[in-house]
Amino acid sequence: MFDNGAPPSGSGTEGPGVDTELPSTLHIAGLALTRTESPPSLACWTGYFPEPAGAEPARICLVIEPAAPPEESTLQLAHDVVSRFGAFVDQALEYCRTRLRERHFELTAEELSRLDLPELPLAVPEATVWADQTWAIRFAESGLRLADPYGILVTFNGTQPVDVQGLDGEQ
Repeated sequence: MFDNGAPPSGSGTEGPGVDTELPSTLHIAGLALTRTESPPSLACWTGYFPEPAGAEPARICLVIEPAAPPEESTLQLAHDVVSRFGAFVDQALEYCRTRLRERHFELTAEELSRLDLPELPLAVPEATVWADQTWAIRFAESGLRLADPYGILVTFNGTQPVDVQGLDGEQ
């Protein structure tokens, strides 16, 4: 299912403080994730979903801290996210449509009315999967104040969205 080029977990080659060989590419559900430059304390692989011409490509990142080859359970979660990315984006959008109406988000009347439009003012979805089995979708572009300048983050627990937050300059 996964070809990450690393020795299998439990092979005796990894351990605390041991510099293990990190694969340069992970192949997950037909998507190639390439190791990207990151601080030595973590390992990050990034891949892009194919998009129609002229559209911004959607991205997925797999982040492991401390830096190590990903464990099978993390690869399985990444596989689930890649395989069902479109459905998860739709779930996240509907979750935002409902949750962003809550008073504490302080949306203006105009912003609230945009939540009723067929197309929400959220675009360029990016998924991040962490080694601790948590993951999120960030909408990098949004027409909402609370998302300026870094977007909106929808956190998932398994397959269900559980939190949403605006990523303004304070976070």
